[in-house]
Amino acid sequence: MAQIKVLLVDDSAVVRQVLTANLSRDPGITVIGAVADPIFAMTRMRTQWPDVIVLDVEMPRMDGITFLKKLMSERPTPVVICSSLTAKGAETTMQALAAGAVSIITKPTMGLKQFLQEDSENLIAAVKAAARANVRRLSAAVPVQVKLTADAILPAALTAMAETTDRIVAIGTSTGGTQALEVVLTALPRVCPGIVIVQHMPEKFTAAFAARLNGLCQIEVREAVNGDRVIPGRALIAQGGRHMLLKRSGAQYHVEIVDGPLVTRHRPSVDVLFRSVAKCAGKNALGIIMTGMGDDGARGLKEMFDMGARTLGQDEESCVVYGMPKEAFKLGGVNRELPLGRIAYEIVAYGGGR
Repeated sequence: MAQIKVLLVDDSAVVRQVLTANLSRDPGITVIGAVADPIFAMTRMRTQWPDVIVLDVEMPRMDGITFLKKLMSERPTPVVICSSLTAKGAETTMQALAAGAVSIITKPTMGLKQFLQEDSENLIAAVKAAARANVRRLSAAVPVQVKLTADAILPAALTAMAETTDRIVAIGTSTGGTQALEVVLTALPRVCPGIVIVQHMPEKFTAAFAARLNGLCQIEVREAVNGDRVIPGRALIAQGGRHMLLKRSGAQYHVEIVDGPLVTRHRPSVDVLFRSVAKCAGKNALGIIMTGMGDDGARGLKEMFDMGARTLGQDEESCVVYGMPKEAFKLGGVNRELPLGRIAYEIVAYGGGR
């Protein structure tokens, strides 16, 4: 199997040195260059095009977002963002993900060299996942309005309030999910079932991600806080670094935010959310598993299926990485596979009792 060719673009010499050393330890990866900014990167890419680019966002001469947009418009290439864990950095990184980056590797502002050395396994996994990503699908996943019929919208408007406590939608996604969620959530009308979401994302990034979606969507989108109600027209996104569970108190659903170990190597974990939905909502839930690497959520979706919930998987054709949906389908936990553009329609139809 051919080696994955990686180009590093970061204005820190320390970061370039450490990342080069870490990636070079894997026999399946070769670093073809490590440059200080996108201008140097474009010069380097004229002679050899990389399979994956590891990109910082704040750099001299040209910022990472401008470079990323140029790259995706001219020759889509998998990009892993390597960004600092600051509030400002989180907002900037959300813009990069919206522009087409595949995933995020976070770096702290203190103890950088030690962190990068200790986190090399995650970096290598992110690069390998990016190399398999279908970025042509990702770059095309811009928000588009799903063509909803009046029949799909009107039943939801008439019946959603009466079924507030009975209709829950749970979504799990990872690599490519930031763009996929934007496509789905921006297509939803204001009246739709309450939604709970796990998107694999580091701590401090989920708040910026939720805020960005909230500004684009008709529905309310926010980072979940312990005790938040799950109500029609609201989507709650699990905090990075903490698990989210669905709970039921009387006739009302709410979320519980908890600490705990990594589950299927993730926190938040889709399996944890889906299991809690299977337990608390049973057949009154719709489970959706979308683009992502690995198998987190596959077992949880099967538990929802076994409890009588409806379950959907994003199809291979529209996935950036057909990993999580594939594993869920193999376990027998998926009723139907659908293209990304149909998922919002199904959510609205489900909220309308169909």
